[in-house]
Amino acid sequence: MPADATDHDQLFKSLIREFFADFLRLFFANWAARLDLSRPPEWLNTELHANAPDGAKHVLDIVARVPAVEPPTADTDPVNWLVLVHIEIESAERTTSIKARLPSYYRYLRDQYRQPVLPIVIYLAVGLNGIGTDTVDDFVYDFNVNPFHYLYVGLPGLNAEDYVKGDNWLGVALAALMRIPDDRIIALGQDALERISAAPVTEQRRFLLGECVEAYLPVHQQVIDEYRDRMIRTSITRVPPVNKTSYMTGKEEGREAGREEGRRIALIELLEAQLESRFGPLSSESLARLRELPDDRLKQLGIALVSAGSLAELGL
Repeated sequence: MPADATDHDQLFKSLIREFFADFLRLFFANWAARLDLSRPPEWLNTELHANAPDGAKHVLDIVARVPAVEPPTADTDPVNWLVLVHIEIESAERTTSIKARLPSYYRYLRDQYRQPVLPIVIYLAVGLNGIGTDTVDDFVYDFNVNPFHYLYVGLPGLNAEDYVKGDNWLGVALAALMRIPDDRIIALGQDALERISAAPVTEQRRFLLGECVEAYLPVHQQVIDEYRDRMIRTSITRVPPVNKTSYMTGKEEGREAGREEGRRIALIELLEAQLESRFGPLSSESLARLRELPDDRLKQLGIALVSAGSLAELGL
């Protein structure tokens, strides 16, 4: 599981980039139908230049240039239909901060690339109406001079049960951030992870989906304690108590240690294959550094690999 909020942010960006087409089809099907999502988009530079609208340095979350299947504006070049899809991921519990920045982000992208921009916000902690359109108003007295509209998905406003059973694998993982009754949190998380483990996707995609569930599922300590108490009561009424010998306990601990080591080896082998696919054969020094990394760094490496441009960026 990612270690802190920064890791969570990077995980979520990597997840949306990897499942970009699935994201649009899942939440904005009408818009997705207007775009050519049959091939990967062109990822654009997300750092605003020093002359950004407010003079500060900003890094946008995701900006993708996508071919369109119909002209996005009346004056679009008929030979080259393109749309910039700008996605911001907002983890704050209010919309105020991101809404204040969106119009200037839009103007910057429009001026920089001279192409239509479709702005989208993913709210991780604000539900609103689940999926919809919101407006940033710019009033002078009662005159709305320049209203700015954007699409949004407020994950806490959606019903997790509807998505964990669906056939969109990104939706299965994002169910962890949706509305879940307290008494269903653990069971729903288990359902999501079991479905993801059997999903017909690459190991890299399976890793990102599973990490999303583990990182964002709201399993509070009180819920865990209640779940454990319920399991203990169930075992008492259904199964006679077993007095484990030290041999049995040691055997179980050994099996668990073996499973953990097996998972580590499998993860290292997967990362090695993915690194060589991206950057060519690894040197013996790079291999040694990879195999010496602790478990938490291996998981972070798997996330960073999605967008890294070189082994040096990954510390290898």
